Amino acid sequence: MKINEIIRELEEFAPLSLQESYDNAGLITGKLNDECTAVILSIDTTEAVIQEAINKGANLVISHHPIVFSGLKKLNGKNYIERTIIKAIKNDIAIYAAHTNMDNISTGVNAKICKKLNLLNCEILSPIKENLKKLVTFIPTEHLEKVSAAIFEAGAGHIGNYDNCSYNTNGTGSFRALEGAKPFVGNLGETHFEDEARFETIFPAHKQAKIINALLNNHPYEEVAYDIYPLDNIYNKTGAGMIGELENAIHEKDFLDKIKKLFDVSCIRHTNLLNKTIKKVAVCGGSGSFLLTKAMSRSADIFITGDFKYHQFFDAENKILIADIGHYESEQYTKELFYDILTKKFPNFAFYFSEVNTNPVNYY
Repeated sequence: MKINEIIRELEEFAPLSLQESYDNAGLITGKLNDECTAVILSIDTTEAVIQEAINKGANLVISHHPIVFSGLKKLNGKNYIERTIIKAIKNDIAIYAAHTNMDNISTGVNAKICKKLNLLNCEILSPIKENLKKLVTFIPTEHLEKVSAAIFEAGAGHIGNYDNCSYNTNGTGSFRALEGAKPFVGNLGETHFEDEARFETIFPAHKQAKIINALLNNHPYEEVAYDIYPLDNIYNKTGAGMIGELENAIHEKDFLDKIKKLFDVSCIRHTNLLNKTIKKVAVCGGSGSFLLTKAMSRSADIFITGDFKYHQFFDAENKILIADIGHYESEQYTKELFYDILTKKFPNFAFYFSEVNTNPVNYY
């Protein structure tokens, strides 16, 4: 199996177009067409992780955090980033990162956290705006079922808990085939009128290429007429953080104890205890302080994330309990997410969880 086959599966789940502008998700070292021997799944890529790959005969490391965030001007080994890249290249090891694109989907990193907490009715905390588009195309009526099915299969037509959503109106299309054309119906040089359906459906912007390919590959016409419109509607399947509810409310101290056990943390940095029960829970893997106001506006009782700064704790205003469990700790189950995605498609391939603890933060 080639490296590209594994990457294709990850990017089908979490398209690179969903990553933030500052991010560097994707293939960082290596060649897509190389045969893959085995895969190491990690949170970070470090020299120790590359050595682990060498020891286990793996030539692909898939990590959550990219080892390279900004451009490298030199590669002389003066820091851990350069040494890691050099070691990987010398040993023909590919490095791939799935970072904020894996954060920004409703089934990604934050969904994994919610699952660990047994949260119900989970939703994206801060949906990405302007991520919906509308496709309008014109299909001969007798081909409507086939073409629309292909478009739906490619990912269009989802509204809430409904799929295959579209609006269709019947009408008459006209065209004249000019010299060099090979018309599906009609004759060269003659204006032809055809019974057609105007087919309208919505789709997430990151699936546009796949949906248009499905349209073009299944539509009978040589030249397919279609329009794409940007929409202002909120698409609640992509965005930052998640919010959900516990089946039964639990006292805040008991819930903090539960968090410590689930995420194996020795301590939690938190705001003042409010002496109340926890029911609605907001989460964000990694650095989530930017979502505090969103969590408060959604009436969350607690916000679980990492990397809160000193003064940001004041912003809770005794209205919400902030639980900073650490950056690494909040994202540690991303390795399991990678494993779940890939073994579903490639059940007999060698995927190894990295045994290297790459957390740079220690507690005394």
